[in-house]
Amino acid sequence: MKPDAMIVIDVQTALIEAHPYREEAFLGTLQTLLTACRRHGVPVIYIQHEEAGSELEHGTAGWRIAQAVAPAPGEKVFAKRFNSSFRQTGLHEHLQSMGAKRLILCGMQTEYCVDTTVKVAFELGYEVSVPEGGTDTFDNGSFKAEDLLAYYQRRIWHNELATVTPVETLLLAIEG
Repeated sequence: MKPDAMIVIDVQTALIEAHPYREEAFLGTLQTLLTACRRHGVPVIYIQHEEAGSELEHGTAGWRIAQAVAPAPGEKVFAKRFNSSFRQTGLHEHLQSMGAKRLILCGMQTEYCVDTTVKVAFELGYEVSVPEGGTDTFDNGSFKAEDLLAYYQRRIWHNELATVTPVETLLLAIEG
């Protein structure tokens, strides 16, 4: 079924300039999905993390959404201060006003903000699709980024909280 919205989480300049694990492939996946969503009328919503005193401080160059996936005119952007894209942002209310039930969730970082958002979206009753290759992260302590991506996509989310979906399958759904 056609998704009701695509949500892009924290794909911000500072994080991309730090070169996440699958940077080029990740951005390519998002660009492909963004193009399809825009062409076929699927609303795109951006989440932008802000944290005072950090590289993601509101208004700084690092805080801006990465140019490679920047919002088109009129696309909604929600600021957040917590890992959840839903907590104190107005996102849930906005999605409800749209009648949205089926979401594509993608972005950064897999084990933090994307994971929390997937779990909260599930709890709120949304049908969540995470595109294969649609999240990215960095090595984290003794955990390799590659292992984190595989762990969350295959062990935590898939067929439990979300469906991890091949991009080609999502493109067919977006086309309706």
